[in-house]
Amino acid sequence: MSETLPMSQTTLPPPGLWSTLREDLDCVFQRDPAARSTLEVITTYPGVHAILVHRLSHRLWQSGWRFPARFLSFLSRTLTNVDIHPGATIGRRFFIDHGACVVIGETAEVGDDVTLYHGVTLGGTSWNKGKRHPTLADGVVVGAGAKILGPITVGERVRVGANSVVVKDVPADRTVVGVPGRIVDTRVSPLRPYLDKSGTIALDHNVMPDPVAKSIACLIERIETLERELAEVRNEPPPPDHSGECRTCSAGDLCCENTEMHTLSHEATH
Repeated sequence: MSETLPMSQTTLPPPGLWSTLREDLDCVFQRDPAARSTLEVITTYPGVHAILVHRLSHRLWQSGWRFPARFLSFLSRTLTNVDIHPGATIGRRFFIDHGACVVIGETAEVGDDVTLYHGVTLGGTSWNKGKRHPTLADGVVVGAGAKILGPITVGERVRVGANSVVVKDVPADRTVVGVPGRIVDTRVSPLRPYLDKSGTIALDHNVMPDPVAKSIACLIERIETLERELAEVRNEPPPPDHSGECRTCSAGDLCCENTEMHTLSHEATH
């Protein structure tokens, strides 16, 4: 008679404070091409200063030393212009690029390998106590000026476009842009990993789709369809055929995704 024995699972202990601080320094060289030396990063990067001080203030907060933790956080905000509440939980290898005007609330939770640019807010939408700030999973990249508000969850490897306002949950491997934030792209395909060829986080904000321009292009196409139908009903000549032309609208110099149409339009204008 055989007896099934439970398999013993070995869990690695969490890294110490010094090891975590070294990881925070090392990840800067992976994500910022301007970083040249450890001395330069330690002395001139306010985002690094903010996260180093937060590691200390968070330890004080967890130990029950609430006022010293808040006061240390206040001093850090005065020196770095980055406001991180000591109660916020931040994972490993966290990087704030440029480190200006970033706000992270008390109940915010940030996973590993997360990158925030200047002007990002992880804020709340309620005055009630309890969970009121967002949760960011591993590998999230948040563009400059973006706001992520409320007790929502942003999935792994999500990219948030600059100046977007995210107020709803976002599944993993998505791209979010706009106000309010809309999912405009997915990167679940193995052909589109969130890491580039060098092994660092891809920051292709310049190729993010524009949902507003796409909506306007759809409206233009619908109007042309209605004009053709109305001309048929009135027995009038059909309106000019604009097929093959680039859909450029007031939302910006945006061309349709069809490469042939894009080429024809530019050949006609040059």
